[in-house]
Amino acid sequence: MPRRPALLQQLLNREDRLGLGASVQSRQSRERTPRTATADRVVDSICPYCAVGCGQKLYVADEKIVHIEGDPASPISRGRLCPRGSSSLSLVTSPTRETKVLYRRPHAADWVQLDLETAVDMIADRVIDTRARTWEAEHSRTLGFAHLGGATLDNEENYLIKKGFSALGAVAIENQARI
Repeated sequence: MPRRPALLQQLLNREDRLGLGASVQSRQSRERTPRTATADRVVDSICPYCAVGCGQKLYVADEKIVHIEGDPASPISRGRLCPRGSSSLSLVTSPTRETKVLYRRPHAADWVQLDLETAVDMIADRVIDTRARTWEAEHSRTLGFAHLGGATLDNEENYLIKKGFSALGAVAIENQARI
């Protein structure tokens, strides 16, 4: 017997007129196991894409994220995610994702891998050196470096960055958060 069209099946099923249950399931979909069922635990998180801060539920199995969905308890997003937030699983699991610090020495053609501690030390040394070389004592400032933040930073992070760079004497401190 041929299967009835899904809409007709939904309308004829008095118990499932909204199409949330059996009327919209096929044999194949009934036999599938949802990714969320394989999770060892669920971790609350925040979407990394913008400063809105939508809540996410991360489903983790064997210490790997297997599914991400909106957090219904979030007062900001109430369980909804935009297309970018919905695709954030690929941000974590993409085979092209860089997971190591890459550094290209001046005038070099190739990148080399550095451990995180070495990279952070190099940045700190350069900030200290640049501040010492470009310090204007009469104005208590330096024009040797600046900071441009990204849209994923929230108000609290921007506040701390502003305070930190101001303490270093930087004048040009900006972010692109325009939400």
